[in-house]
Amino acid sequence: MKEIHGRRRWPWWKSQIIQRCSNSTWIWKKTISFENDKYSVDKDPYEWCLRQSKRCKAIDPQMNTQMRNNKLLTQIPRGLEHAVKCRCNHNCTLDDISNNLQEVSKRTNIGKFTPYKRSGFKEKQPLTVEFKDKPKERGAEMAKKKISCHNYGSKNHYAKNYPKERKPH
Repeated sequence: MKEIHGRRRWPWWKSQIIQRCSNSTWIWKKTISFENDKYSVDKDPYEWCLRQSKRCKAIDPQMNTQMRNNKLLTQIPRGLEHAVKCRCNHNCTLDDISNNLQEVSKRTNIGKFTPYKRSGFKEKQPLTVEFKDKPKERGAEMAKKKISCHNYGSKNHYAKNYPKERKPH
């Protein structure tokens, strides 16, 4: 593009960038990349926070600091998210979040292990239900069964108070 247009002033280049990169497809790609890039302990917190912050600004340029911080914190695993939220104010800067994220991830074991990666734990398999025969109808079985009172032994009787004596057990 530089070869075609030559040397131009910055306002012209800025308008060209906005025209090229502010369409709905580009914003959608940035949104998807923001949602897919979750923080993990092996990543550098400074680079991750800066990359995600730039994506937030690309998605919504008028987003305030508090909204950006909340969006960033949603991309962090639950335990780390709570620990970082406890150490940060609502109006903290990106440096504060990245410093606290690095401090928590280095000093504690929060977010380093998942229970399925440890030895002795197996991943849960999805439950499958297989019917060998057709399911039986309960109504047909109950109709064939003779109903009798458990206390007195008489048939077709449910009352608790019965004039006769109880049957011996």
